[in-house]
Amino acid sequence: MAEETDSSYFGATFAIENAQEPQAVLVNLQPQDSIETTLKGTVKEVCQAKGCWMTIDLGEGESMRVTFKDYGFFMPKDIAGKEVIFTGLAKYSETDIETLRHYAEDAGKSKEEVLAIDKAEQSYNFVATGVKLVN
Repeated sequence: MAEETDSSYFGATFAIENAQEPQAVLVNLQPQDSIETTLKGTVKEVCQAKGCWMTIDLGEGESMRVTFKDYGFFMPKDIAGKEVIFTGLAKYSETDIETLRHYAEDAGKSKEEVLAIDKAEQSYNFVATGVKLVN
């Protein structure tokens, strides 16, 4: 486990040795299921307003949104393409239209793109208690 002064950790520090690829864990999640786990992946996008969420590339055009427990920490806005390890609660759930539009605004999408979002979405989500920036 890293020391508290390790600046590559955001939120809580945690053991990184057992981090798994998301696909190995998420494939078994059914709607409304959740699981405590530690995953690793590549950051696809970060909230450009505050760094209050990021998406992880799952391959095949899919991604998973990662938010941070109790809004307790934020990520740097310039880490797209970087590897991270994160721990917390993975879940498969529905995200409502209002929240999806908020995320689109945070990502810098145009007003037209935001208003084009007109249905809720079933997706993988993750609430992280800690994130380690690997590179």
